[in-house]
Amino acid sequence: MTNDTGVERTLVLLKPDAVARGLVGRVLTRFEEAQLKIVAMKMVWMDADLAKRHYFDLEERFGPEVFNAMAGFMESGPVIALILEGVEAVACTRKLVGSTYPDQAPPGTIRGDFAHMSRAYANERGIAVANLVHASGSAEDAAHEIGVWFAKDEIHDYSSPQDHYSR
Repeated sequence: MTNDTGVERTLVLLKPDAVARGLVGRVLTRFEEAQLKIVAMKMVWMDADLAKRHYFDLEERFGPEVFNAMAGFMESGPVIALILEGVEAVACTRKLVGSTYPDQAPPGTIRGDFAHMSRAYANERGIAVANLVHASGSAEDAAHEIGVWFAKDEIHDYSSPQDHYSR
């Protein structure tokens, strides 16, 4: 979701491992320090229907084993869903989060600093990679995902000091 000023909105999910490990505050701080404004946030226990709507194409792209592993992981505990807003928010968020596979994420990224699982480890065990955070991959993905997770009346427009620097 991009407007004509380059300010975008993107969806972020703090996955069950981030919540269980008590990393929510530290992860949110990273986003806020990068001048990404939280315009919506809620805690949700993902069910099968929500997993299917969020990961609507995962089974087709990677097969039922990958979908089932990911859905099972995401349904294993509460998730914190949020919408971030800022200049080029999708790319900025993905840069802050780091590579999908924590063992490939550089230090200084959320996954590089806090995550603990390699792709090989997860694949050997047939489990989802516990990588703390989901971040929309594109503006189009963000628009779809925001619609899955939030109603329009749950999204807030408000002024913040960072707006002075981004508009």
